[in-house]
Amino acid sequence: MRSYDLDSPKAAARIVALTMLADGHISQAELDVLQRHGGCERLGLEPDDLQDVLLALCEDLLHGRSLSWADTCCADPLSIARLLGEVGDPDLRERVLALCVSVAETDHRVSDGEALVLMHAIEQWGLQARMLAAPNDPTAG
Repeated sequence: MRSYDLDSPKAAARIVALTMLADGHISQAELDVLQRHGGCERLGLEPDDLQDVLLALCEDLLHGRSLSWADTCCADPLSIARLLGEVGDPDLRERVLALCVSVAETDHRVSDGEALVLMHAIEQWGLQARMLAAPNDPTAG
């Protein structure tokens, strides 16, 4: 899997993209949620670059496993940890997690794959107390 610079907009956006893909598909509603919450701007990403990040992630996931899409869209814990490790700034972590939660909750059901990404992020980034202390507010931070 390709790597991005630490705390780069693409590294942050890739985690949001992984959350979007974790249920097996990207919906227009998820893209709309990102737009409504200013996701690209909050991550420092140009709007046109989101598609590039999504495409690159899909390619990386397909090359990293068998060509079964149902299995591929669920990244393994080691890969998730590696991707999460590319975001170290505490404020950026909180923005990324808030956007991931918004995306995961778009259809009013958090899939197992989405929950896996969210739980790894919360644990690896040490945001357990933050998640319990404040409601999901993607505009905070």
